[in-house]
This record gives sequence, C-alpha cells and structure tokens, in this order.
Amino acid sequence: MFAFALVVAAAVIALWLYALYRDPGSANDKENRKIHRRWIVGGGLVLPLSAISVLLFFGIPIGHKMLPLPLADEEAVRIEVIGHQWWWEVNYPDTNISLRDTLHMPAGVPVDLHVTSADVIHSFWVPRLGGKIDMIPGHTNVLRLRADKPGTYRGLCAEFCGLVHAGMVFTVEAHDREGFEKWLQEAQDDD
Repeated sequence: MFAFALVVAAAVIALWLYALYRDPGSANDKENRKIHRRWIVGGGLVLPLSAISVLLFFGIPIGHKMLPLPLADEEAVRIEVIGHQWWWEVNYPDTNISLRDTLHMPAGVPVDLHVTSADVIHSFWVPRLGGKIDMIPGHTNVLRLRADKPGTYRGLCAEFCGLVHAGMVFTVEAHDREGFEKWLQEAQDDD
C-alpha cells in the first residue's frame, strides 16, 4: 500500500506541476471548457476510481482471509485474548492454560482469536501476521490469523489506552503442529 501511495502521490504532484506551469495558449472559451472537463473527469473520477479498484483487487482477498468464515476442510484453533491496562491475558478454552503477554499458536493452521477488553478500548495487532482488531469492553470480536511458518512474532496494542500504552506488547510463538501439541500438553501438565 505504501508503494501504491507513492505512485499516486507522484502522479498527483506531476499533474499539479503540469497544471501550474503549462502554457495556457490561445484557446477559446469552448476549448478551455473542454480541457477543464477532461481534467475534472480524469483527475476527479478516473484517477480515484482506478486507484480504489487496484487497492480493492489486492485488499479484498487479504481481508477475506482474516474473516472468521466457516472452513471447509479444517477447524480453526480458538484462543481467547483479554486486554487489560497494560497487559494481555491469553486463555485456551477447554484447558486450564492462562498466559500473560505470550500467545502460543500452531503455524500453518487458521487461528480464531476471540478478543475483548476488561477495562478500556485496546487494539490487538500482530503486524507480521495480519490486520488489527479493536477490543471493546463487554463485546467480543473475532480475528483470524495464520502464521505461515513457525517463529516468534511481536504484537502490540494499536489503540492509545493510557499511561503505559507504549509498553503494552506481547510475544506470539508459532510452533509447527507437533510442537504446538507438545507445548499444549506440557502446559496442561504444569498446572
């Protein structure tokens, strides 16, 4: 999106400079109106519509992957996350596992995160794994993430939530399937 924004900005600046320094020539009123209409149609309709179309062409499939839609071939792993001032509570349903500021998930598998807040509005965001979603007190939102490969990812709160907002970070550990099952079993045995 940043690269696309640079291309659009460069096009707008080039058109602005052209309009600023072009020679108005000796066109009559009828020709001037025709030229103005071309600028309005080109700059006011064609440029924005083509830019939005390109963004939607790439954005809709990406956004569709983040929606918690029913899956045909597999079940999504469910993890519950509660935002507190200024830490994260991560719970794994049907287990007694509750973590602080750490989320473990399987790689290569869709994970539905059911997020809410215990106090103020927070925003759950793992930049390298997908979009962000607001965490609102008394309301549960669902975000689907999928780590393509095992690794450690950094997450943070993307909504100003008070004095220690900048320190409200967490770690996501994505394991391969066997590694996640092993971690899940060990974490249950420890409690």
